[in-house]
Amino acid sequence: MGELTRAQASRAAIERMYVVMRHLFIRGYYKPGGASGNAIMQDLLILQPEIYGTLADTQKVDLNGLVYVFDRLPKGIEETRFIKLTSEEGYEKSSFKKIIPHARRRNCYRIDEEQMFIEITRGRSEIYDILTHLTFIYIEAKKIKDHAKDDKGRSLREWLQLEEIVTGKVALTKENEEVAFTYLATLLGRTYEETRSAHHRFLQNNDKNNGLFHIVYWLGKLAMDEQFEDSARVISFSPTLRERIGHHIYGDRWADKIKRVLAHNGLIHRPIHIISSNLHSVMNSFFALDALGKKTTKVDFSTIMEEVSQSENGHLRDKISHNAMEKGMIQINEDSGTNISVQLFDMAKIPTSYLPKEVKFEKLKNPDNAPVIIVMDYAFGEQAFETMDELLKPFTDGDKKIELDVRSVSIMGKAGILKGGKGDIMIPSAHIFEGTADNYPVNNDLKVEDFADVKEIKSVGGPMITVLGTSLQNKDILKYFKDSSWGVMGLEMEGAHYQKAIQGASKIRNNISADVKVRYAYYASDNPLITGSTLANGSLGLTGVRPTYAITLKILEKILGDHK
Repeated sequence: MGELTRAQASRAAIERMYVVMRHLFIRGYYKPGGASGNAIMQDLLILQPEIYGTLADTQKVDLNGLVYVFDRLPKGIEETRFIKLTSEEGYEKSSFKKIIPHARRRNCYRIDEEQMFIEITRGRSEIYDILTHLTFIYIEAKKIKDHAKDDKGRSLREWLQLEEIVTGKVALTKENEEVAFTYLATLLGRTYEETRSAHHRFLQNNDKNNGLFHIVYWLGKLAMDEQFEDSARVISFSPTLRERIGHHIYGDRWADKIKRVLAHNGLIHRPIHIISSNLHSVMNSFFALDALGKKTTKVDFSTIMEEVSQSENGHLRDKISHNAMEKGMIQINEDSGTNISVQLFDMAKIPTSYLPKEVKFEKLKNPDNAPVIIVMDYAFGEQAFETMDELLKPFTDGDKKIELDVRSVSIMGKAGILKGGKGDIMIPSAHIFEGTADNYPVNNDLKVEDFADVKEIKSVGGPMITVLGTSLQNKDILKYFKDSSWGVMGLEMEGAHYQKAIQGASKIRNNISADVKVRYAYYASDNPLITGSTLANGSLGLTGVRPTYAITLKILEKILGDHK
């Protein structure tokens, strides 16, 4: 028998990682430096995810990966030996300061100098995501430790100098900054320019991290302490988390609140359209031109949105949001633990004179039957099934059971593309769930032709793969799915989970009509097959504005076109 291909070996590594992670979750704890932790590290090294470009290089610390991961982990986690993943267990009522990472809305608490708690409310996908990130930083910590010692185990001069800077014995000034970067570059196995660039990327969100010098020192220090002082790092899972996971506790609470708000506002019996997307594009489509005093016939809507989206124009975004609240948008703030906020739009109250020309909507003769649009913020991985499954269930209020008149479900989001570049639009015909035999063909009401007239944006159709984690993908697996008969055009984390919930509700449980319209569209945030184009290389920036609004306006056009 021949050896496994790289794609086969990589897929086997992913499967082993998930089996091990699930076993450790059931067990309740593990040591990253122990047998179980090393098993996960070895599989991650076999996998060599594209997002961690130089992970397998024993000489080079992956700086882009460090920036990406520390944007998603709580500030100060590099200093803690003990990390516990918990459920929502009342820490928000304690005196512990809540720490929220820059790029992931999760509540974290620094309990003491050595211990960090991370609250898990989004299901297993969030656990796998965090454990993968932690495994990555422990691999990089070992490289730093190895670079800091000579062959006799003595600390190198560069490490001692870094220690003096981080502990405050030597102040980092403009005069000695270049020398400090030189020390740091040696410990990282990177060039001076690469080190300096990474330092400045950390500075962009310096309120959410401790900076590159501090992070490198503490990663190396804890790795040394574990090897030379027997001070083991430990990752554990609280009993309550292990008991609650998979039981839709947060999703049920979240969906019930939405339905109660609908009922309270007399909207529960109306035709309902659900959109999973960001929390600005639908609101802006309805209220931006009105708030900014723009006439729809004289402007290009996407151009206005590019202006509004620029970082210095927060006052414009605030003006639009204030206008939306004044004119009927209902904001349901998140307190269920899902971290998914919701907006409700009653189309009987939306002013039609300032709508973009693509979504012109004449007031209905019977406002009591006007559609209601529910916009839910992005779910995370398996959480998409939990939240959509609960949202599509009938509303139970005492002895009353009210079935929702759901007419459509639209999913819009960012995704990695394999057959194009950043900013392109992808229209799925099916979702293939990685690591399982589950495939979900989609009768997508959105078509590639719907975007044929959108300037400067390419559109592509075909199957998409729903991955177990974006940080676990490598070129070999992705090329296999792209070039084989699967013909996959992109990857994301929620599509199969959403479709599983929609199909279950419409074709098995009969909670909603079997004729419910389903719409999926994604815009490309990265191409992991192209070096330098992964998520770790930086954000999409304003490149994502035009495809976002092209998709949003098309979804709204189709929704409102059904109610003429």
